[in-house]
Amino acid sequence: MSENQNLLAEQRRSLILDEVRRRGGVRVNELTRKLGVSDMTVRRDLDALARQGVLEKVHGGAVPVVEASTHEPGFEAKSGLELTAKEDIARAAAKLVTPGAAIALSGGTTTFALAHQLLDVPDLTVVTNSVRVADVFHAAQRTSGPRQGAATVVLTGGVRTPSDSLVGPVADQAIAALHFDLLFLGVHGISVEAGLSTPNLAEAETNRRLVQSARRVVVVADHTKWGKVGLSSFASLERIDTLVTDAGLPDEARGVVVEHLRRLVVAGEPEEGADS
Repeated sequence: MSENQNLLAEQRRSLILDEVRRRGGVRVNELTRKLGVSDMTVRRDLDALARQGVLEKVHGGAVPVVEASTHEPGFEAKSGLELTAKEDIARAAAKLVTPGAAIALSGGTTTFALAHQLLDVPDLTVVTNSVRVADVFHAAQRTSGPRQGAATVVLTGGVRTPSDSLVGPVADQAIAALHFDLLFLGVHGISVEAGLSTPNLAEAETNRRLVQSARRVVVVADHTKWGKVGLSSFASLERIDTLVTDAGLPDEARGVVVEHLRRLVVAGEPEEGADS
């Protein structure tokens, strides 16, 4: 069987992970037929996904990793997952930002991708509790030098989490004194029952403060976050104004989302009801 050159490794691994999560496990020979690649390619993909900690290899195939509600992956572990989806989401979310706005970006790999898309939006004030997000703007200023319209970045203090967010009383107090037009919020999990959730108790409280200080809340989350529940909930779905996600979100989930949220944006797809 010849290799399917139309699928990049990242795309194959995303499809494999979706299949494992949806079915509760897959066999190597099933994946070779489905993807049109060799047995060796599938095994390499499974090895890579196992190293990332998102599935467990078993004899002849793979099964999902059952995560505890307190499990919090580090930034590097999360940054290698759903890369294309995160970039698509970031581009779609950036279109919601107008020049001169005061915005907040929470921690997370999707908000990190969004920060790169916002570098050319003039006169932004950016509040963030993410060391990684702040570094994106600071690195751009170091590279290009002082320029008119460059973002003003406010980095909260706090205790650093495995995902490189700053949380705790210091961060909470700083955020509570601020008011921003738009919050872009990355999440560990999103569901109807639990709303938005995280495995980190301190991060949950800091995220509550971010939500309370925002006029509008935009959640940026790829489809794998749907149905996942962390230890602590910090906002209901009704508190969200917009969910920006990718085309992998199942139809049944989309139906649920539009019942609870004001707006659903699927990257790469026209919005329902939008003018053509």
